[in-house]
Amino acid sequence: MSQGVRTRPEGSGQLLSEAYDTALLDLDGVVYAGGSAIAHAVDSLAVARSGGMRLAYVTNNALRTPDAVAGHLTELGIPTGADDVITSAQAVARLISEQVPAGARVLVIGGEGLRVALRERGLTPVESADDDPAAVVQGYGGQDLPWGRFAEASYAVRRGVPWFASNTDLTIPSGRGIAPGNGAAVEVVRIATGAEPQVAGKPLPPMHRETIIRTGAERPLVVGDRLDTDIEGAFNGGVDSLLVLTGVTDGAQLLAAPPRHRPTYVDADLRGLLTGQPEITQEGDGFRCGGWTATAGTDRLELTGDGEPLDGLRALCAAAWTAAGEESCALDGEKALARLGL
Repeated sequence: MSQGVRTRPEGSGQLLSEAYDTALLDLDGVVYAGGSAIAHAVDSLAVARSGGMRLAYVTNNALRTPDAVAGHLTELGIPTGADDVITSAQAVARLISEQVPAGARVLVIGGEGLRVALRERGLTPVESADDDPAAVVQGYGGQDLPWGRFAEASYAVRRGVPWFASNTDLTIPSGRGIAPGNGAAVEVVRIATGAEPQVAGKPLPPMHRETIIRTGAERPLVVGDRLDTDIEGAFNGGVDSLLVLTGVTDGAQLLAAPPRHRPTYVDADLRGLLTGQPEITQEGDGFRCGGWTATAGTDRLELTGDGEPLDGLRALCAAAWTAAGEESCALDGEKALARLGL
């Protein structure tokens, strides 16, 4: 993948499951939502796997262990081993292990996923700032994490103990809606201490490094639903990405994406792994994909033609991203997206 400014989604004459050796799949919004498998996910992943593509599941949620995540996926009909799951807890544990002595104590503000990951790296989880920790680590600890845990972190950080965070996602989806994520908890300690943690999770390089170390991928494809974690993480790692529209990103956000948030490919769901991707061609001032042509006007994006709605969205991306260059596109795309039902 080139790190130049992307001005359109790319085409592919090959099935994506054949063009790439490993899919690095986000979970919530890509494989499942609210604990249930997303439509077409189970069958699409089975076909991709049977064709030789390795499937790895990459999550910023540091609460659950790889065993627990693998068990959930297997229950959904996606056979998965713990070695197929990479978490931000693993990434931050490696980051800490490179900066503290072997066997060092680490104050844990979070759940079992963090403790298991720290032990895997030979570190010793502890519960109190008075346990002489060599580091403090924060990860998502669920909705019942006691307020006093943030005080323990603050006491240690204010004494100068190095502070790490698995990730800084401000929100996390739940079965009842959007809840505060680990990033919100990190803000509590930041306010109390004025310090800044070292962060491992998506979209930062330590998480991508962890996935490559654990999978051995040579031609990875990041598959996600979030522009600011999945797609930016792929950009930072210098690898290609597939955005699926089964999660949080909508058409307007995609059209307005700055360069670091522009995916290589766009598709409706995980069936996109089993197909090629259409080429987008420039025709005069417009961009054509399938039966649609998109152009950038003075204040809005224009769309003519008909056909597959996703082709129209891809054409609009080309018009919007080309017009925006290194910035975010501010042109109004509401009417054009409405034509596509998006």
